[in-house]
Parts: sequence; C-alpha cells; structure tokens
Amino acid sequence: MSSPRATPSQDRAQVLDTAGFARVSLIAEREAGLTIPTAKQAMVQSRLSRRLAATGMTDFASYLSYVEGRDGVEERANMISALTTNVSSFFRENHHFETLREKILPGLAERARAGGRIRLWSAGCSSGQEPYSIAMCVLEVIRDAARLDFRILATDIDRAILAQAKTGTYDERQMSGVPKDLRDKHFKEASAKGHASWTANDGLRSIVTFRQLNLIEPWPMSAQFDVVFCRNVVIYFSEETQMTLWPRFAKVMPKDAWFFLGHSERIQSIAAPLFETRGVTSYQRSSASAERLSQPERT
Repeated sequence: MSSPRATPSQDRAQVLDTAGFARVSLIAEREAGLTIPTAKQAMVQSRLSRRLAATGMTDFASYLSYVEGRDGVEERANMISALTTNVSSFFRENHHFETLREKILPGLAERARAGGRIRLWSAGCSSGQEPYSIAMCVLEVIRDAARLDFRILATDIDRAILAQAKTGTYDERQMSGVPKDLRDKHFKEASAKGHASWTANDGLRSIVTFRQLNLIEPWPMSAQFDVVFCRNVVIYFSEETQMTLWPRFAKVMPKDAWFFLGHSERIQSIAAPLFETRGVTSYQRSSASAERLSQPERT
C-alpha cells in the first residue's frame, strides 16, 4: 500500500518562504552572529527540514514560533548547529602550520621549559582536524609538551560537532592530509565492517581541550593566548560583528602573539593597527591598545 501524498497545503507549509527565511536569518544573526545571504534560502530550507522532522513539526511557521519562544532554547541551539558550515581537514592552509613549526614553536618551547605558561587557541575548531594538526606540530617540536604548562584550547559553537571532535576518530578520507609518519605516530588504527579509521592517541589528546563557545557572547577565558587560529569563521559574520571581534581577540593576545585567519578573510583597515601582517593571512599582535576599538558586549 502506498503512503498518502501530501496535500498542496502541506507542501506549501514545508516550504520556507521569504518571510520564514527572514525570521531564520534574524535568529541566526542574533544568536550566533551568522549572516545568511538570500542565495542560501534553498540550503537553509533543506537543512531545517531535518529539524522539522526531528521535532515532529509539519510546517516552518510553527517550528519558527517554537524556536523563538521561551521553550525553544535547546532547539535554537540545534537550529544554529544545522545552519553552521563544518568543513575541515588536517593541515588545511599548510603555510600556517609551517610558520607554527619553524618560526613560533622553538621560542615557545624555550619559554615553556623555563616555566612559562603557553596557550594556543583554535577558535571555530569544527570536527577537530585543526587543533589536532596544531597538536601534532607541537609534539614534533616539543615532545615533552604534555609535561609542561602547554595546552591547546579548541572551541566551537556547535555541540554536536564538538562531540565528534572529542572522539578524535577519522575515516580514511579524512586522514588523507596527514603524512604517514605522523599518522602512525599519533593515531591508532581500527577497522569496523571493513572500513579503516584512526583515533588520536592519548599523547595527542592530552594537550587539547574542547569547549563549547559562542564567539559573539562573553568569553569565560582569563588566559592570554600566544597563538590564535580563527580560520574560515569570521567570513560567515557580518562586517559589524567582525568589527566587534578584532579588539576582543587583541585583548586576549600579548604583544607579538600570532593570529591566523582563513584564506578569504582579512582584518578591516580600522582594526589593522592592532595586528602587523607577517604573511598570507598571518599576523602578529602589535602594541596598539584595543580599548579604543572595543564596543560593549552583546546581551
């Protein structure tokens, strides 16, 4: 027996119309700083259709009313998670990792062995390939990093993708960017149903800490970071939101700390005095004060 066809009214209810898209865009901007162009309306409908199914709702109007309501706090987070683009790979934009290995880590190793506190931050870490790539670089240069005060903070807004990152497990396709010698040294191979996978070993995981963080909300960290990776993240934010972030990053970075952005991201000219260019999307914190560019935290 065939399943009943949806009626025209049901079909219309499951289409995200212009007004509905505007509501989604407003929520995404308010909750996560995301800017969603109108060209992405079909993509948004596709992704949120799964949330309709998961919540048992049959139309976008009801779903959005629920998300906007007092009882929709958890589903708002799920909606933001569905809208977030999670694309990552090991040693992506490798020139940043070459700079890390060759120019940055030797000096940090010296400081750490003299008793210094060293902190690196992967902001927008997605499924974990970036922080684990950083960790591999660290352990290649500083083999005893786990015994020193040397740690990598990895944050993302998406709790689901963070749960995946914490497992440290990747399939053969995802591992393609890891050289064999590093793979064999830092990952354990497993096989399930004929498919190979690799899991980060204890040594690699020991220097990485994962935390959920929404970049447009107040940051709980009190540490200063010697290196910050925030790559292919701010591209999804409005220019206004980006302008609030540059001085906030500057405030948690001491002079000469390194800052890496994604290949299509640039620091706006008004915030340029806070950072000195050191190569393609590579910067160092200048001595300029971030106070004059700071804006009040969002509430």
